[in-house]
Amino acid sequence: MTGYSFFAMVNRMKLIDRWALMRNTSKENIAEHSHSVAVIAHALALIGNKKFGKNYNADRAAVLALYHDTTEVITGDMPTPVKYYNDEINNVYKDIEAVAGKRLLSMLPDEFREDYRPVFEQQDGDRELWQLVKAADKISALIKCVEENRMGNREFDLALKAQEEKIDEIDLPEVKYFRKEFLPSYYLTLDEHTK
Repeated sequence: MTGYSFFAMVNRMKLIDRWALMRNTSKENIAEHSHSVAVIAHALALIGNKKFGKNYNADRAAVLALYHDTTEVITGDMPTPVKYYNDEINNVYKDIEAVAGKRLLSMLPDEFREDYRPVFEQQDGDRELWQLVKAADKISALIKCVEENRMGNREFDLALKAQEEKIDEIDLPEVKYFRKEFLPSYYLTLDEHTK
């Protein structure tokens, strides 16, 4: 076979479901999740810039977020209770993700690999942006829990509470602002939004 497989593999993100250990009223795949994380990371960067005097590159934050789970097209989505069960498992999984990232990079022509390397191998210059992506990832997970809870899915009750606590623990003013100004609307119905 000729050609490069990188974009075909990225396209497979839509096939990897999240929340595999829980009954879902609505399935969520990593492509949908990554879009959500990118939108939120971009917003957090803009909030930081406009409200807190930061100098984030909001577009770059969005790109990093778009690709943050791409290695899962090779590894699959490891459920959080397993992935974070202990440091040993977490470290092994990070190693597996690194190998998967290298594999994906190898699916690009040489001239493009350095352009994509920062989305698979975190660079020191992007440290603050990765913090925003990580926060956006948690916010996106909270939103999923809220949506499931609103649909009457009690399976997500404990996850909802845990995600709310995780968001409250993030010590970034951008996150606190997003939590106060934007998160409450996710708890509303469509009719409540349009009143």
